[in-house]
Amino acid sequence: MAQWTTFAGFLGVILVLLLALTHASNSVFEDAPGSSIDSADVANDDVALSADGSIHTVGESAVEDEKADTSTSATGPELSTPALLANVAVSQGLFAVLLVTLAWYTEIPAWAFGLAPESFTLGGVATGIAVGSVFYICNEAAAAVGRQWGVSTPSGLREALAPETAAGWAVLLVVVLPIIAGFEELLFRGALIGVLQAGFAVPVWLLVVGSSVAFALGHGAQGRLGIVVTGLLGVGLAAVFVHTGSLVVVIVAHYVINVLEFVVHEGIGPTWLSQ
Repeated sequence: MAQWTTFAGFLGVILVLLLALTHASNSVFEDAPGSSIDSADVANDDVALSADGSIHTVGESAVEDEKADTSTSATGPELSTPALLANVAVSQGLFAVLLVTLAWYTEIPAWAFGLAPESFTLGGVATGIAVGSVFYICNEAAAAVGRQWGVSTPSGLREALAPETAAGWAVLLVVVLPIIAGFEELLFRGALIGVLQAGFAVPVWLLVVGSSVAFALGHGAQGRLGIVVTGLLGVGLAAVFVHTGSLVVVIVAHYVINVLEFVVHEGIGPTWLSQ
C-alpha cells in the first residue's frame, strides 16, 4: 500500500536540502572572482551542488583574504571541465537514486509520477522534442528582451561546462544532460505535482505554482532575470505535464532545451559570431 504521507515528508526534506545546498554553493561561486555562473534550465545549479568549497579558499586573515580575492581569477584553483561534468553526473545521479529509492520504499506507483506504460511511446518523444524546441525559442526571446533592457544572465558556468573535445561533448550530451533533465523533471514535475496530486488531491494549479517557484529558486545562479525566466519555463513544463500526464514528454523537452542552449551558444555560436 502506498505511503503517500511518508513520501511527501521525505520529499520535503530532499527539496529543502537541495535548495539549501544550491544557495550555499551559489554564494561560494559569487565570492570567487572570475567565476560568474549561468544555467540553461534545470541543470547548472546542479554543478554548484557538488562544487562546495572547491573554488574559493578562505585565507588566514582579512588581509590575506583581500589579496586572494584580487588574484583568484588568475591563479586560484578552478575545477576543470571534466571535473565539473563528473560533479554534475554524480550529484544529480545520487539525488535521483535517493528519490527513486524513496518511491520504491513507500510503494508509490509509477503512474503517479507520469510514468505509466503508455507514456513510453515515440509520439511522446516527438512531442517532447517539439515542446522543447518551442520553449527554447521562447527562452531565447525572453533573454533578448532582457538584454534590450540591460539585464542579462551570466554565462560563466555554462562556458566552464562546455567541452573542448568530441569525447567531452559526447559525455555532456549522452550522460550529463540526460541525468539533469531526468532528475529535475522527476522531482519538480513527477513528484511535486504528479505524486502530491495523486496522493492528496491538492488543487493542481497550486502544485504547478509551488513546483515552479521551487524550480526557479533552484536556479539562483542565473541571476534575477534567469530566476524569472526559469520560473516561467517551470510553469510551461508543468502545464505540459498536467496536460499530457507524461513525465517522458517533459524529460525530453527539458533535455532538448539544455542541448540547444549548449550547442547554439558554446558549439556553433562562436562560429556564427566570428563570421
